[in-house]
Amino acid sequence: MNKYSLRISGRHHDQLRRHLFPGDGLEAVAFALCGRNRTDEEHIFTVHKVVPVAYADCDRTPISVTWPTEALAAILDDARRQGLAVMKFHSHPEFFERFSKLDDESDAETFASVSAWLDDGEPHGSAVMLPDGRVFGRAMTEGGEQAFSSVTVAGDKLSFWYQPGDCDPDFDGKLAAQLQLFGSGTTARLRRLRIGVVGCSGTGSFVVELLGRLAVGELVLIDDDRVEDRNLNRIVNAGERHVGEYKVDVLKRAVEAMGLGTKVDAIPRNLYDPVCVKKIAHCDVVFGCMDTAEGRHLLNRIAAFYVQPYFDLGVHLLADGEGGIDEASGVVHYLQPGGSSLFGRRAYTLEEVRAEGLRRTDPEAFQAERKAGYIEGADEKSPPVASLNCTIAGIAVNEFLSRLHPFRSCDPRDCDVVRFNFMETLTTKESAPEECPLLAPHVGRGDVEPLLGWSSLSMREVEP
Repeated sequence: MNKYSLRISGRHHDQLRRHLFPGDGLEAVAFALCGRNRTDEEHIFTVHKVVPVAYADCDRTPISVTWPTEALAAILDDARRQGLAVMKFHSHPEFFERFSKLDDESDAETFASVSAWLDDGEPHGSAVMLPDGRVFGRAMTEGGEQAFSSVTVAGDKLSFWYQPGDCDPDFDGKLAAQLQLFGSGTTARLRRLRIGVVGCSGTGSFVVELLGRLAVGELVLIDDDRVEDRNLNRIVNAGERHVGEYKVDVLKRAVEAMGLGTKVDAIPRNLYDPVCVKKIAHCDVVFGCMDTAEGRHLLNRIAAFYVQPYFDLGVHLLADGEGGIDEASGVVHYLQPGGSSLFGRRAYTLEEVRAEGLRRTDPEAFQAERKAGYIEGADEKSPPVASLNCTIAGIAVNEFLSRLHPFRSCDPRDCDVVRFNFMETLTTKESAPEECPLLAPHVGRGDVEPLLGWSSLSMREVEP
């Protein structure tokens, strides 16, 4: 039987909470149109658009809310036209932490209408928000209802709520120190998380090492490169005997050798492979450790479509060619769906994305354009140094932990961008709240054909 779960961006969660709890102690209702992320083991609803139902149109009490059926008609038309799921949200102002008998009756009636109207044979959903912002819910299917195994909010903070009564992972003495720092709750959440790391060379290998030591539940590693002699000075856990092996395979064995129970799915493919896109889309959190504009652009788009928190890492070291250093710096971007993007933050240009895509798909045309002067700076590389990679990886993983288990004194909204200047030993942080007009329309859109709306990522020709 498939598991069902729900993902909500921080902005949509805030919108729902404002509407569902206006301060009068009465229940309220809203609907959401949701994309779907389908895998063999899980069906994930991803909130795409929130549609509040006006208070004046409802009959509201502290323990119930009813609304006119006309409020649903336009939503169903939208759902049919866009191939989206319908999710009903309502509030429980009195902290009632389960569906009531009235809820059961209302959902049975509502989703009978949804199924009859859409006639798509697909599951839809119903969710309840509590005053503290927690959400629980269930999928409404032709075979009955099934509780969500998890609900995720990817906002300034990261929230993961699991099915009540779900067994917490067992901990042994290996994690005693971590339990002292983060407690059993955060450690249990880490144990349940599936985290994707794209790019497993210098910086990525340190991220994998740190996440493995935190005993996260599963790591999905994406990189199609093999270990070379020139990599040995910066890939942690890689040695001379590993030259010629895929980087992801080397890191997989290293994490498994820790004995902390982390599962590793090592995928030696380029991210521009539909199989890799779907694998990353299934992850709860994503770390991007790539030095290409094209890869970062794609990963930011995946995170928007599938409502994922995305941490992007970069290191820049500029040698003067005479044994000195002109610049040494690193940056960690935190990107939440519905917020700003790497493009909006000027981390790269669309011309860089185009040039790198041309080099990947048509090397001869790329060389012709570069020779003709249409492409500049395509061969620039930053010389790697392991200590710098390690520092930025540590900042990124701590940034993730601080949003999962708030422990710092500053507002997380002030840390969308964290920069470290190695020349001055200086850390600075920035806020980047602007919505990205390129990605905002796609937040929560989920599975579409072709994937992400790009013809080059069609799944139709891909073997399962």
